[in-house]
Amino acid sequence: MMKNDKNGKKEVLMVNGIIVIDKPKGYTSHDVVAKVKRILQVHKIGHTGTLDPNATGVLPLLLDNATKVSKYLIEHDKTYEVVLQLGIRTDTLDGEGNILEQQIVDWNNYSEGEIEVVLKSFLGTRKQIPPMYSAIKVKGKKLYEYARKGQNVEIPAREITIYDMDLIKVDAIEKQITFQVACSKGTYIRSLCEEIAKQLNTIGYMRELRRTKVGNFSLENAITLEELEQQAEDSLWIKKKILTVEQVLKDYSTIQLEEKRMHHFLNGVKISVSQPDGVYHIKDKKGNYIGLGIVENKKLKRDVIL
Repeated sequence: MMKNDKNGKKEVLMVNGIIVIDKPKGYTSHDVVAKVKRILQVHKIGHTGTLDPNATGVLPLLLDNATKVSKYLIEHDKTYEVVLQLGIRTDTLDGEGNILEQQIVDWNNYSEGEIEVVLKSFLGTRKQIPPMYSAIKVKGKKLYEYARKGQNVEIPAREITIYDMDLIKVDAIEKQITFQVACSKGTYIRSLCEEIAKQLNTIGYMRELRRTKVGNFSLENAITLEELEQQAEDSLWIKKKILTVEQVLKDYSTIQLEEKRMHHFLNGVKISVSQPDGVYHIKDKKGNYIGLGIVENKKLKRDVIL
C-alpha cells in the first residue's frame, strides 16, 4: 500500500496479511496476482493454490511477509459448486476441450432422488486418476504435454477424500446437474464429473466450477477485483479486508515471551517451555505479534518471523 512521506513522495508500506479475491472467469491465478500487486503496490505476493482460468471463486493471496506462512495454508480442504453437463465428452473433461463424443440423454431415466444417491456414493476416501490435461508431472513432463502430442502415459492414481456432496438443482432442458462438493486437496473435479456421468450411464464434462471455500477462507471474506480497484485509494477499507496471520491461523494457541527470552527466540536459540508439542503464535510482553514458533519436546524454536 502507498502513503506519502514527509517530503510528499510515495512510499510503499508493508502489509503482511491475507486478502481473499473472488477470481473472475477468464483470469489465470497469475493474472490476479499481478493485478492485485499493481493495485496494492505490495513488495511480495503469492497464492495458496491455483484456479483454472475458467473457474471462479475463492483465491487467497498472501501479502508481503505473510508469504512466509504459505506452508500452513496449502493443505486445506476445499468446497466447490459444480455444473455437470451430461451427454457430451471432451478431451480436457471441461468446456475448453474438443468434443469427442455425444449421446442423447433421456431425462426420464433420472429422478432427483436417484441423482442424489449417485452423488452420495462417492463419499469417502478412494483413489482417483487425474485427467490427462493436467499439470501433474510423470517422468519429468507435465501430463498435458503428453496429451498435446497424442502420447499415452500411465497416470498414477492419487488418494482423495470426498467429505460431502449435495445436489443443488437439475436442468432437464439443458441436461445439466448442479451440485456442491467438499473434498480434500488434490481432488480433480473434472475427473469427478466424468465418474458421476458414468455412474448415471452416460457421458459428461465439467461445464462450470466455482470454489466457494478453502480452509477458513470463504466467499464471505472475498472481494472482487473491481471492488479492490474502486477502493484502491481508501486505505481504511482495504485494511479491513486484509486478514492477519493470527486471524487466519486462529486454531493455534499463543506463547508470550518476556524481553530476554524473546531476544533468544529471535536469534534462533531454543527456549524451554511447558507447552505440548505444536505450532504457536508468538507475542512479546506488550502483546505485539511476532510470528510463529514450534514446540518439540518442551523446546520452542523459531519458525516464521513477521
